[in-house]
Amino acid sequence: MGRAFEYRKARKLKRWGNMARTFTKLGKEISIAVKSGGPDPDANPRLRVLMQNAKAANMPKENVERAIKKATSKEEGDYKEIVYEGYGPFGIAIVVETATDNPTRTVANVRSYFNKFGGSLGTSGSLSFLFDHKSVFKIKAKEGVSLEDLELELIDYGVDELDADGEEIVLYGEFESFNNIQKYLEENGFEIESAEFERIPNDTKEVTDEQRASIEKLLEKFEDDEDVQNVFHNMKEVDDEE
Repeated sequence: MGRAFEYRKARKLKRWGNMARTFTKLGKEISIAVKSGGPDPDANPRLRVLMQNAKAANMPKENVERAIKKATSKEEGDYKEIVYEGYGPFGIAIVVETATDNPTRTVANVRSYFNKFGGSLGTSGSLSFLFDHKSVFKIKAKEGVSLEDLELELIDYGVDELDADGEEIVLYGEFESFNNIQKYLEENGFEIESAEFERIPNDTKEVTDEQRASIEKLLEKFEDDEDVQNVFHNMKEVDDEE
């Protein structure tokens, strides 16, 4: 298994445990996609793949339809996607992705969380060199198509890592290649189970159990904030160490 796959596997188990939180996150992403590309999934590739993500997360169909309808109403405010970067305790790098209708509230909250737990909010882009921003697709394995052939084919579309997990295949590609990868998979009849963007650390930092507990408290604070969509860090996960 590749480095990206192992990091992601450890992280996702925890992240997707809270169903209500997941539905809120997906609802915002759907709203942003509708605002930028319209409510018709046939004409909006980003919305199309988010609807698949919602299905994979067992989000009720009526929740998805409500999010689309709400995004098309004039009363619905616009969400701004803002990324915050900083260091938590013990020098752990943390990237916080938000979708907010009130940036003033969001930045105040994010700064207070960092400060409360002995960290500090940095400037935008200050930690980008520590993470690879990746497009991540999970697809169903297709009969008669070998992993080697698929990998060779997808290199031209921006995929640089591929891992098999049972009947599922996880593809990692450049952030900018998302649309090209999605188009290839759809045109070639692959079933996309989910597709998203992730920030995968170039290197992970080892911590003691005591330090981990302290960092986890800060990460949970971010996760519990309704404006926060994703939190990425370079702390070595427990699963990585096994």
